Amino acid sequence: MSIITRTEPILRQDELVLRCVEPRDLAELYELIYGEDEPEWKRWDAPYYPLERVSYERFEQNTFKRMRADHEEAHPASIRVIEADGEIIGMISYYIEDSSSMWLEIGIVIYKPLRWARGIGTRALQMWSGYLFEQMPIVRVGLTTWSGNERMMRAAAKVGFQIEARLRKCRIVLGEYYDSIRMGMLREEWEQMYAIRADRNVNN
Repeated sequence: MSIITRTEPILRQDELVLRCVEPRDLAELYELIYGEDEPEWKRWDAPYYPLERVSYERFEQNTFKRMRADHEEAHPASIRVIEADGEIIGMISYYIEDSSSMWLEIGIVIYKPLRWARGIGTRALQMWSGYLFEQMPIVRVGLTTWSGNERMMRAAAKVGFQIEARLRKCRIVLGEYYDSIRMGMLREEWEQMYAIRADRNVNN
């Protein structure tokens, strides 16, 4: 089974690139996700859900299936590779929570700890959110995290996401309770923020 090759625009900002998954990426992505028994990235990415290990063949099939569904629905590719300085460091994605209202949820994982705390996640979220608002007839973008992942909450807030709900003490990580955090950004909020930034760029 071969993967669908997408020809969508590459999102680029200096050394940071968000691009469609290509067949040559799969082995490296598989190693980044499943190469360690207890990967560091999983401590922060929904650690209350165990990492379900799959064979490389199943991983390839699942990726192909998701890309096929995007193609058939005429939606932008819902998963993209994150590259920094030509190196694959993570993935960014979206899924449709409610098709009737086109409510999207986005997610991001930076697999390599050496790339954390450098603003890469913030910039990737900004690029991805903007692209989705530009390409799809959506009124909002959502993001779900947990109160233990303060880096994610700060990054999302910098992009323009607001905390819309805090479900208190509903996640357990290493025996401690944490809150589930629901964040979101409306199209008009994104447009206003984009207009302000564009105006600053013109005047500087």
